[in-house]
Amino acid sequence: MNRDHTKVIKIGDRLIGGGNPVLIQSMTNTKTEDVQATIDQIQKLTHAGCEIIRCTVPNQEAAIAFREIKKNISIPLVADIHFDYRLAIAAMENGADKIRINPGNIGGEEKLRAVVAVAKERQIPIRVGVNSGSLEKNIIAKYGHVTAEGLVESALDKVRMIEDMDYDQIVISIKSSDVLMSIRAYELISEQSHYPLHVGITEAGTIHGGNIKSAVGLGIILHQGIGDTIRVSLTGDPIEEIKSAKLILKSLGLRKGGIEVVSCPTCGRTQIDLIKLATEVEEMVADIDLDIKVAVMGCAVNGPGEAKEADIGIAGGRGEGLLIKKGEIIRKVPENELLGVLREELEHWNEV
Repeated sequence: MNRDHTKVIKIGDRLIGGGNPVLIQSMTNTKTEDVQATIDQIQKLTHAGCEIIRCTVPNQEAAIAFREIKKNISIPLVADIHFDYRLAIAAMENGADKIRINPGNIGGEEKLRAVVAVAKERQIPIRVGVNSGSLEKNIIAKYGHVTAEGLVESALDKVRMIEDMDYDQIVISIKSSDVLMSIRAYELISEQSHYPLHVGITEAGTIHGGNIKSAVGLGIILHQGIGDTIRVSLTGDPIEEIKSAKLILKSLGLRKGGIEVVSCPTCGRTQIDLIKLATEVEEMVADIDLDIKVAVMGCAVNGPGEAKEADIGIAGGRGEGLLIKKGEIIRKVPENELLGVLREELEHWNEV
């Protein structure tokens, strides 16, 4: 089973599963009840490319805040619920497009049934979330320790609980901070369930380490055709999660659009400040809506050739560089003018 064959689920005005595009999620780190701060952060994340946003609901104030938040954002809003079934119901009543729960910690069968009844009435999907850190003691005892097989068993047990209540608008996530365990768990569950899968490496770490773990794990999982939504979980500004998720999807051919910047790693032949220049180029093109490749190269050995393979590029020499467009050298300019010349070319890219 891969993403082309998973069940189609509607979240707000977006569809996941059934071959629909893999959507990028993130989570706010504001206090949800601080309505304006939460709206501001969601709007910034949306501008960066976030397509589904999740907010924690630790209290009734947060659940009530959903009503105003929902009015001021343009992407689906997901409520993250733990322990208190009343918060799940309140979040749905106040506009949540999806809820994330662990049916095992919501307070028992009757309380879960109450949540499912409201979700069913309003056709709000339920994301069943199981993490390695919250795996049940009996399953750990069965397998001897936390395993991919245990994560899958736990998730499917909870899915069956909801199915037995005659509801099937379900999304599944099974996350671990262990990359190989996560990969194996998603491989197993994709063979045993037709529900769409939310994929991520939980508690991946800081921007540096977390990006590497997420890129490896998500890359392998997504490349197998598994996964309908993703989150890159980083300890840092959530904007970084969106940047990383977009690059992962683009690298796998699952997302187009936006400028791709390629640059050489520098060496002793480099005679311009390539690190500074490449960073400036990447920041400059972040908001330019062109589906092209821009090369930033540092020397005369491979620079011109590599830049010619891009749509446009700059290749540095001694205090100067070449502007290369569609395989042709356009002109030579001083180093301090390279960035401006490149910007001007991009601003007029679609002009005849």
